[in-house]
Amino acid sequence: MTSDHALTWRRLCEERFLENAPLKHLLSIRTGGPARYLLDVVDGKEAALAWTTARAQSVPVLIMGNGSNLLIPDSGFPGLVIHFGSQFADLRLEGDRIHAQSGCTLKELALFAADNDLVGLAFAAGIPGSLGGGLIMNAGAYSGEMSQVVEAVHCVNLQGDYFTLSLEEARLSYRHSRMMEEGWMILGAVLRLTPGSRDALYATMAEFQAMRRDKQPLTYPSAGSFFKRPTGYFAGALIEQAGLKGLTIGGAQVSEKHAGFLINIGGATTADFVALKNEVQRRVKERFGVLLEPEVRIIQVPEA
Repeated sequence: MTSDHALTWRRLCEERFLENAPLKHLLSIRTGGPARYLLDVVDGKEAALAWTTARAQSVPVLIMGNGSNLLIPDSGFPGLVIHFGSQFADLRLEGDRIHAQSGCTLKELALFAADNDLVGLAFAAGIPGSLGGGLIMNAGAYSGEMSQVVEAVHCVNLQGDYFTLSLEEARLSYRHSRMMEEGWMILGAVLRLTPGSRDALYATMAEFQAMRRDKQPLTYPSAGSFFKRPTGYFAGALIEQAGLKGLTIGGAQVSEKHAGFLINIGGATTADFVALKNEVQRRVKERFGVLLEPEVRIIQVPEA
């Protein structure tokens, strides 16, 4: 590490990082231990500097947004967590385009679009994630997904270079993207929408939300749909047909309301969820010959 990196790291540690910072309250599933260091992003350049400097120091780094699709070890994360949250969530309208920072939630984006009579993001109103995470995973619901509205994605690579990807270059597919492949940091995006009716958009979003309340266990902490949709199947249907609704390990349970959700019924640990995931995978594979792949990111403690 160069002397410049050492000085930068020392300044960030002293001025911007929180040490031994709890993470559980930042995760929708409400498990996991603390981060050795936490940076709550207010400036994209600082986030990129912290990222590259940590890498030069051989410090593990985890980039997270709204924490809605993430499991962190009960022991915590032994490095730097760079959190893109409400302090990095500006929205700006330019004609039929929205310029958004990555910490903006998908719900905020959908409401902002509706308030400006723009169609294309109603599907996202009930997805409990942020723009950065939504782009990484190409989040979607109710026949809509981020790939339908993205025009450009602003990124930083592992060397700290800034660049912008077009939709084609971002290679968004089912729960996948080029940004995920390469491990790039997302600072924001340009979303191109079409004119529409505010009242109609709010009616559509209300309908989607009612469907979610009816079908999903929204009153319990969870990470949303835990498994990806296997080709030719639905994960929740396979889990239900295997007789696993209500299966409980510790404080983690296969939801009685929707078998595709693993919920925290109280006091669950990350270890509980990992054990429950493994058992669901084992029994579905045994019954149907299908291996369920987690949609939730399960962070492993980096080896020393």
